[in-house]
Amino acid sequence: MKKIIHLSAFVLLITGFIACEDVVEIAVPQDDPRLVIDGLIRVDTTQEFVDVRIKMTKTTSFFETVEPVSNISTIYIYYGVENEFGEIVDGAFSNLTELEAGSGIYVPNPDFTSDQRIRTSSLSDETALWLIIEYEDRKYAAKTYYESSVPFDSVVQGDGTLFDEDQTEIVLSFTDDPNKANYYLFDLDNANFLTSEDTFYQGQAFSFSYFDDSDLMPGDTIRISIMGSSKDFYDYMNLLLEQSEGGFGPFETPAATVRGNVFDVTGIDNINNFNNVNLVDNFPLGYFSVSQVFLETLVIE
Repeated sequence: MKKIIHLSAFVLLITGFIACEDVVEIAVPQDDPRLVIDGLIRVDTTQEFVDVRIKMTKTTSFFETVEPVSNISTIYIYYGVENEFGEIVDGAFSNLTELEAGSGIYVPNPDFTSDQRIRTSSLSDETALWLIIEYEDRKYAAKTYYESSVPFDSVVQGDGTLFDEDQTEIVLSFTDDPNKANYYLFDLDNANFLTSEDTFYQGQAFSFSYFDDSDLMPGDTIRISIMGSSKDFYDYMNLLLEQSEGGFGPFETPAATVRGNVFDVTGIDNINNFNNVNLVDNFPLGYFSVSQVFLETLVIE
């Protein structure tokens, strides 16, 4: 989006210099407004409760930013372990409410008749979670599973450069879980993300460098996270990163519409068939994922 705004200013500047009197019409992408769901929940298992925050916004025109959505009629998370038929047995609900009026951020309702927070001890790799949203007479649903991760072995500053002497090398090391095929999402701070899969290092210690070009100065602190990811979320993030070249967060509107895992389920009787083909063009943007996170901070030298 930033590139488009800069280009628009450049076009206006050049137009002023050449005193063009013709009306220039620029065709821009047109799309119906859509919900945008920032549903990445980061689970710190050292805490008693999960920090649940679902951010709801809505796209407007091509040149405008997304707007918070405050008039959600119903939003909750239903979670538990499934039986052999894919049905959650003895599940629990976490009813959400807007944190502050106009914020578009939804958290467990503190005024409910019972505690709506999700305990970290209730989550395992077998836990299925549904996000259910009712908005403007439509019903939306997303399903995910809790994805565990591994901690960093180390996060250190390197002394190498790639193309620019102002770049800062950061070296990340971790040991992969040998018991399953793992997909990882790294939050490298400053709206930079990276994905990795363990195809070539399953069960092994692995280390890699990346180069931060955000003009870091000695004494600056960066926060770097490693999160577990499903294969679907890994693929989704790869598509966004390819389009944005690292310039967007995972739930900002990308250059083209990338479909996440939230579907319109209005009028569907069997929720397990929620990804119905009859409403292929009616869906929100964004993703619902519940991932264990390990966070490290690094002070730049």
